[in-house]
Parts: sequence; structure tokens; C-alpha cells
Amino acid sequence: MLSWEELIVRCTNCKLCSLGNTRKNIVIGRGNQKAPLMLIGEGPGEQEDLQGLPFVGSAGKLLDLLLDALPIRKGDYYIANIVKCRPPGNRVPLEEEAEKCLPFLRNQVSLIRPKIIVCLGATAMKYIIDRNAKITQIRGQWVERKGFWIMPTFHPAALLRDESKKVLMWEDFKKVKQKLEELCQK
Repeated sequence: MLSWEELIVRCTNCKLCSLGNTRKNIVIGRGNQKAPLMLIGEGPGEQEDLQGLPFVGSAGKLLDLLLDALPIRKGDYYIANIVKCRPPGNRVPLEEEAEKCLPFLRNQVSLIRPKIIVCLGATAMKYIIDRNAKITQIRGQWVERKGFWIMPTFHPAALLRDESKKVLMWEDFKKVKQKLEELCQK
């Protein structure tokens, strides 16, 4: 396992896939590096690539509003992605790209040691829970694995395209907040 400093250097210098050739910035994560809650998305978009931080575009603003409304304190979460570099045109990361980045994400999970992981969208769910699962079938359901409570839900960008998903995601995050309170009291 790499330290945070070593992880940042490795990610910054990574050229294991072609995404390293087209990125403007590496996007490792943001938030409390000892948080009990880790949110994992797909990959950086345009704003994330420009700023070097995950979830700072329109989907990120929606996620921040959701977390603030519950409320889940900023100190209680850390946000990362499956891939650390922006796929061209904001496309879904290719399997080869995700596979090259997963060791970095696993390292982050090992360093943070969250109690809860929320998979934001189908890509995160695919690589963390089950390659064959469908987000519409398992979202909102807890999966316990390797000492982590994992909740798949929609990616905030999906809510920007289909507002009917907002209620479902709100319900999912209410479960996350409840589980977070339960686990942090122990």
C-alpha cells in the first residue's frame, strides 16, 4: 500500500492507459481522508479535469446540495472516481482504463478505511459490486462486503437528465445517513 504522498506521485505520473495523455489534471479525490463515508463515481468530466477535483461540475453541485440537505457534514465524506483522468468527450471509461486505475482506488479505500461506500452510478457499481448487475435493479440495497457497507445509487448526472430519479436517490441517501449514524455511534 502506498502512502497518500506516494499515491499522488504515482497517479500524477501515470501513463498506464491513453487517458494519461489527454488529461489536463489528475483527479484523485476531495474530502476528509479519514472519513467514514466514501462516495465513488465514474470519472472526471470537463470541470473536474480543469480543476483537478471530483464532482465540481453541475452533477457535483447537485451532489453537494443533496449532502448539505440531509445533512451529511463535509468532514464525514471523501469523494473519488473509478478513473482518475477524464475520458474524451466524457464517455464511459473503457474496461482497460478502469482496470488500470482500480489499484489506485483500492489504495485510497485502504488509506481511508470508510465504513460505508456509495457507488454513484452504474460504472462505479460495476467495478465495486458486480460486473453484471443493473443499477435500476439493485440501487438502494445494501451490500456488505469485506467489512464495508456498500450502497449503489444513481449518479447525480442521471438526475440532471431525469428528474424522476431525484426522489429515489434522496431515499437512498436517507438510508446512507441512517447507516452512517448507526455505525459512527458504535
